[in-house]
Amino acid sequence: MIYMHSLLPASYLPHGSKAIVLRERVYLFLKEQLNRGILNPGSFMDLRAIGTALGISRTPLRDALIRLEAEGFVTIHSRRGVMVNELDLETVRNAYQLVGALETAAIMECGPRMGDRDFIAMETLNQGMGEALAQDDFNAYYEQNLAFHCTYIDKSTNAELRDLISMHRERLYDFPRRQAYLKAWELNGVIEHAELLRLMQQGDFVSAAAYSREVHWSFSMQENFINEYYFARMSGIEPETTIGGL
Repeated sequence: MIYMHSLLPASYLPHGSKAIVLRERVYLFLKEQLNRGILNPGSFMDLRAIGTALGISRTPLRDALIRLEAEGFVTIHSRRGVMVNELDLETVRNAYQLVGALETAAIMECGPRMGDRDFIAMETLNQGMGEALAQDDFNAYYEQNLAFHCTYIDKSTNAELRDLISMHRERLYDFPRRQAYLKAWELNGVIEHAELLRLMQQGDFVSAAAYSREVHWSFSMQENFINEYYFARMSGIEPETTIGGL
């Protein structure tokens, strides 16, 4: 169970414009708890404690939980309560397949509309990723990695495509945000980004899309890294680097 004293204070409940209804604020609050690891994978949520901490009724909490279940973050059991889902190998495999297919579509749609300014931005971001890794600054690496991909994804006119990519990336990397990373994997990602950028700069978006799907987001190509990053503790192996080099 997650007890009330484990939660962030009720004052943390995100505030926004009046257009953001209460259930949206509760949803964002719960996602923050997941991101920080306060709501732990495999545990059942203490809904009474959450409701009391936030000073809300069950209705907005229920609505937020239904949305989180639809996105794969929790499972609602009619009698046992709400469990935070663990990330297993099948879920990771499925997410890689989906993100690979969606990014392929984004590259094919948006690539022809990209210009030198976009490619320079991507190159700068990729260089920044390499520099961040040299300083063991994974947070800076992660933000620039997201920005690299968003350079073309955000140009898509398909809002559902953008939302699905974001949801699956969050499921893979943010809930909870891990406190260790594999430097070798991230360095390999920088190399793959450089090749993806090269193909896009040449205007070969078919090959760029194929590279994204068959290499960068290929589960089989990344499987060794995936097993070490996500499941090292299960096999008795610890990830090699902690965030900030600690």
